[in-house]
Amino acid sequence: MQLVKKLIDLFIPEHYDLSIELNRVDRSFSGTVTINGTVQPNATDVRFHAKDLEINSALFDGKEADFTLQADDELAVTHPDLSEGKHIFVIGFSGKITDNMNGIYPGYYEVNGEKQELLATQFESHYARQAFPVIDEPSAKATFDLTLTTEQNVNVLGNMPVKSQRSEDDKLITTFETTPRMSSYLLAWVVGNLQKKTASTKSGVEINIWSTLAHDSNNLDFALDIATRTIDFFDEFFGVPYPLPKSDHVALPDFSAGAMENWGLITYREIALLVDPETTSIATKQYVATVIAHELSHQWFGNLVTMEWWNDLWLNESFAEMMEFVAIDALEPEWNVWLEHASTSVLSALRRDALDGVQAIQTAVNHPDEISSVFDPSIVYAKGGRMLRMLQAHLGNENLRAGLKLYFEKHQYKNTSAQDLWDSLSKASGNDISSFMNAWMTQSGYPVVHASIDRTKVSLKQEQFFVGPHQPSDKLWPIPLHSSCKEAPVIMETATAEFEHTSDTPLTFNKNGTAHFITHYDEALMTRILAAIETMPVIDRLNLLHEQTLLAKAGIIPTAALIPLIQRYANETEESVWGIIGLAIGEMKLLVEANPEAEQKLRQLAGDVSKAQYERLGWESKEGEPENDTKLRPLVISLALYSKNPQAIETANSLYAERATKKLDSELRTSILANAVRQAKDSSVVDALLEEYVKVSNSELRDDIAAALTSTEKVEDIKRFSEAIKDSNVIRRQDFTHWLAWLIRNRYGRDFMLQWVQAEWSWIDEKFSNDPHYDMFPRYIASGLVTEAQLEQYRSFFTPLLSELALKRNIKLGITELEGRVELIKRESAAVQKALLEL
Repeated sequence: MQLVKKLIDLFIPEHYDLSIELNRVDRSFSGTVTINGTVQPNATDVRFHAKDLEINSALFDGKEADFTLQADDELAVTHPDLSEGKHIFVIGFSGKITDNMNGIYPGYYEVNGEKQELLATQFESHYARQAFPVIDEPSAKATFDLTLTTEQNVNVLGNMPVKSQRSEDDKLITTFETTPRMSSYLLAWVVGNLQKKTASTKSGVEINIWSTLAHDSNNLDFALDIATRTIDFFDEFFGVPYPLPKSDHVALPDFSAGAMENWGLITYREIALLVDPETTSIATKQYVATVIAHELSHQWFGNLVTMEWWNDLWLNESFAEMMEFVAIDALEPEWNVWLEHASTSVLSALRRDALDGVQAIQTAVNHPDEISSVFDPSIVYAKGGRMLRMLQAHLGNENLRAGLKLYFEKHQYKNTSAQDLWDSLSKASGNDISSFMNAWMTQSGYPVVHASIDRTKVSLKQEQFFVGPHQPSDKLWPIPLHSSCKEAPVIMETATAEFEHTSDTPLTFNKNGTAHFITHYDEALMTRILAAIETMPVIDRLNLLHEQTLLAKAGIIPTAALIPLIQRYANETEESVWGIIGLAIGEMKLLVEANPEAEQKLRQLAGDVSKAQYERLGWESKEGEPENDTKLRPLVISLALYSKNPQAIETANSLYAERATKKLDSELRTSILANAVRQAKDSSVVDALLEEYVKVSNSELRDDIAAALTSTEKVEDIKRFSEAIKDSNVIRRQDFTHWLAWLIRNRYGRDFMLQWVQAEWSWIDEKFSNDPHYDMFPRYIASGLVTEAQLEQYRSFFTPLLSELALKRNIKLGITELEGRVELIKRESAAVQKALLEL
């Protein structure tokens, strides 16, 4: 394997003066970049990253220089006078604007039926090189002067405020103020016809929310409020003020990721920023709030202080993952977002991290094609955020804040590694943070603690927890036990431990769920816990049930044991816990597909367990009801519909017939539409919804329609959708992977979609191999497969693709995950079916 060459070892850039002319109509751009910096000792040439660019000229200190474009997307510049010290390079270049949603790319939308376009950039992780010659490495920080030449009568946005703007030769020339010292992947611009709403923070930072004119301006209000208050919160929490004069937030009609933290110019998918007060659900509002907080926390973690190299990506993403919840919990405490964290991020981390071969949070990156694969949302984001939440609980909030203030003040506008952060936190807290965190950050996986009691003696044993096939492991972690028993060790660092427990209070571990481990209680301990389950805090009830589902997947407890456990939760009223109940029932569906009678019993179980809440909540929201009830209603209604409750089906049918899609209750919309798709006797429902999907500009409505359509039980619909997802006029390229994942997870579409993927792989490779999320395709595809035959097809098809570094990790994990699922179905189906039939 060719290792990454660091071009900064040859030349350290200090300042870029970049001038680019954008020709949207011709899909081209051209420009000149002047780069001031220092040539390093022993450099025989200077190299810049330049991908898919045509280089027209190169000057070295004002003199013509020789240049060649290398096969590895590098531009080599040489001159006889090249020497160590400060020099200036001037490079002329040109390139093409493509639809890849990275580099410089167009976004498409309609206003009153008229097709329009804008231009935007996406440079993380290493796509700035597609726009201009640059040292495209996070440690190569420099300042940037940017001038854009564009068509007239458009908004032109950059990282910094506009310095000057003039018209010349029927073109608009916009120059921006100089940026702070920053990494190239944070440079950004957006050009198009936009609208905005503006506010100011307490310190005078200008906040702007931007969108196309396809949306009502009131869709910008929610984001404006959250963004303004979030910067105020972070200013106080970090003790280091937001360092730029403005913060722009732009909703883009086409965007590959969820959002991007470009310094001073954050870009988003429309669904992650815009909130229609008439049609947006509570869950989506909370999602928008956390995404905004996530990206704003990056203005400190990632932008002000940046990781040295991509192996420490967690210094950006893990902190942003934690801080989004810290901020929104402070701003909107009634939302109880830490419950949302437990039922989403924690769930994702625990499930992904249980696979043998998964990456550690700190992972080596030795080749450019590996960079995208380290952006694993379940590990670098979710697990990393969980680790820092664990550290927050271990240190205390004030020690954490003091350590972060030291970190920012010492390293602002610089690059860091993990040790720099540990040093600051250690100095602030007086604890040895490095020795505590090292095992968690550098080792993949996490422990299960087996707990048993003999009279009053409690015995503990930790070992690595696995789901699916795995190699033996002797890993150990320093586990903060957070026990209900004061005699228990505070931190368990050894493989085993013992202590006395004489209290009548049930013995539990990981109270509040802040540490990254699960517990397997013996029968005696579990009996005591279940007797008191209704008095346990909500987050502990949630975590207990989720841990049991994991133990069942691993074969440590029988899956059939989940059935009476679920029944104990029938009186549960918390939406986040019901999310886990629904998950447990959903995973049992795989075990009864081959047995219609057992499947009917599972439907009955779902109906029986949800009956009390279904009858309590009904279909209509009540004035002044808690948001928890509003969010819970769709969960219990979906279980009622799954159970084939006649009254529920009749009500859903009536609501679909009586109300336009936009007028349906935003919380219930997906359930109502999905029921209509499944109940339809002909293609009229699918025809109408697909037509509406193409026309509607509201992203949440589009997603709800897509989720409903892909729940079809008709293979002919799935075949129809497989054709539609290739047509970007029907389904946007940014939404392709959502549709693919939903279709392949549909039990009626697995076999067809697996064949479709194999037949269409060359098209997928052509369209998405340059996408930052290309590596996720093997993961999405494996997530929907369940049979031995499908496993063999997956293995046979993807094994030859292991040579592609971007795909390698997720192909291997896909095989491991699929092997585990197939083995689980073989191991557990008969017992689960028997238990259901005995109900």
